[in-house]
Amino acid sequence: MAPCAKFCRDDRERFKLNVPVVNLSNQRHLLHRVRFQLLGGLIFAILTPALVRVAFNPSLVYDQTLRATMIAAMIAHVGGFFSFRRIGTFPGVAAAGYILPTFALSYGIVYLTIFLLRIDYSRFQAAGSLTLSILWYFSLNLLGRRLDPYNLAVIPGGVVSRLEAIPGVNWHWLVSPSMIIERVNGVVVDLRADLSHEWERYIADQALAGVPVYHVKHITESLTGRVEIEHLSENTLGSLNPNQAYIKIKQVIDWICAVAALIVISPLLLLVAIIIRMESSGPAIFRQERLGYGGKSFTVYKFRTMTVSSPEVQNIRSLAVTKPGDSRITRIGHFLRRSRIDELPQIFNIVRSEMSWIGPRPEATILSSHYSVSLPFYRYRNIVRPGISGWAQVNQGYVSDDDDEIEKLHYDFYYIKNFSPWLDILIVLRTLKTMLSGFGAR
Repeated sequence: MAPCAKFCRDDRERFKLNVPVVNLSNQRHLLHRVRFQLLGGLIFAILTPALVRVAFNPSLVYDQTLRATMIAAMIAHVGGFFSFRRIGTFPGVAAAGYILPTFALSYGIVYLTIFLLRIDYSRFQAAGSLTLSILWYFSLNLLGRRLDPYNLAVIPGGVVSRLEAIPGVNWHWLVSPSMIIERVNGVVVDLRADLSHEWERYIADQALAGVPVYHVKHITESLTGRVEIEHLSENTLGSLNPNQAYIKIKQVIDWICAVAALIVISPLLLLVAIIIRMESSGPAIFRQERLGYGGKSFTVYKFRTMTVSSPEVQNIRSLAVTKPGDSRITRIGHFLRRSRIDELPQIFNIVRSEMSWIGPRPEATILSSHYSVSLPFYRYRNIVRPGISGWAQVNQGYVSDDDDEIEKLHYDFYYIKNFSPWLDILIVLRTLKTMLSGFGAR
């Protein structure tokens, strides 16, 4: 996770004066040690509510219900802790903002299981453990950001200058191998640059001392959430192949969730369809041919948000792109797009195994043909199933020109390269936030 964002101008000034040693106060604080966080969290969040109850009623020491609830709370706490740590490793994650949903999800799953199994549990203990778990990690996050900012030393040469534009890190720019920066989180270097023997020895010494050494391209991907591919030699297709086992597992989960969702929200889908028909003439469902998994075309379903008199897609590329403030969008269409409700009919595409809940957005066939010619490796984004929401959508929103599409492609490649359930969970959480805020809607 990348804490506070500020570029260290004071350090740059000191480097100009060739000060050989820079002492940083970012020691590896106890707050960041896994054992302290987890054990402290278990003691604080699990024992405290139990001790409060026992203080008022000492006989509860032998209560089986309280013990069962404490064990369940421990399982939920540990699950929430490791889920939170995995999600926090992805770029752009403001860690504090994901503490509540992550622990609420883990506790919710555990106690829903207990409820379905008809096991007695203490509501006070369950609610208290959840509340104190959130309070514990939220406090650690605030203290950690203040006491232990993220610091990276940068070796000159190559394309490291691009790092200046990336927020979230205190960059410390080295001017010679003799300069010492104490207690940094890592060293960044362009390993493709022509480095001197002195710098190469410096890199080896740092690695032997246990300091992580990052290639500038990898640290850029980690901090921006984008994978830029200019040449095939930089990232072979093999390094971007997603986990095939997870593709199969995800397809099963997608199908089960889609069938359950259709049963629950069918009345909502019917209501939206009626409102669309009442506002303007034409079908409630909009169909469009798009490019999907394995480069195969399929028909995607959406709620119609534009007037039929000006079709949403014709054999003209400009009409296949929705511009900001597009006059073709109906009044109800603005709301459906902003809330992303217009995408819900694609649940039928998930049931048909044409799409997933999470993945790169499927592009209209006419646009795919255009981008495949103008953008390198464009068709490679179809190596995974397209999704209703995706990494590009929660970071970028809708796109309307080639430059935006290139950036979207970089986000899609990052998703493929880091294809995992943890990234999918993060996208789900961000999608919920996007639906509430209307980010990127047009």
